[in-house]
Amino acid sequence: MAAKKTRKSARAKGAGRRAGLAMSQAEKAAYTEIKQGVKHLEKSISEITKGLRKTEKAIEADARARVRALRADARAQLGVLKSKQREAKSQLKQVSAAAGGSWQEIKQSADAILADARATAASVVDRLRDAITR
Repeated sequence: MAAKKTRKSARAKGAGRRAGLAMSQAEKAAYTEIKQGVKHLEKSISEITKGLRKTEKAIEADARARVRALRADARAQLGVLKSKQREAKSQLKQVSAAAGGSWQEIKQSADAILADARATAASVVDRLRDAITR
């Protein structure tokens, strides 16, 4: 069964019209001014929304660029660390062959190489953390 539409009576419509006609000039001016204020407010809201979208896109683009730069920097630093690792391996082979039985010298040399590699790795991690927290 279809719902019945409710209709306003002719008397209710006429009363609204009479109230509109009975407004004084000052009331009409105030009403118009308020109406214009509402329109200006709508425009302001629209402009703010557009500005927010534009700003959000700019921030996202900046973030993507920063992530790309961080990845490139991380790849470069990983390359440095891998080269240090290769260097440490080759030096360990050379030292162990040259030292013969003196493992104390070998251990000291390896410790120095590994300490340098750890310091490099720690600085890479610190730089990445600093870049992320900015």
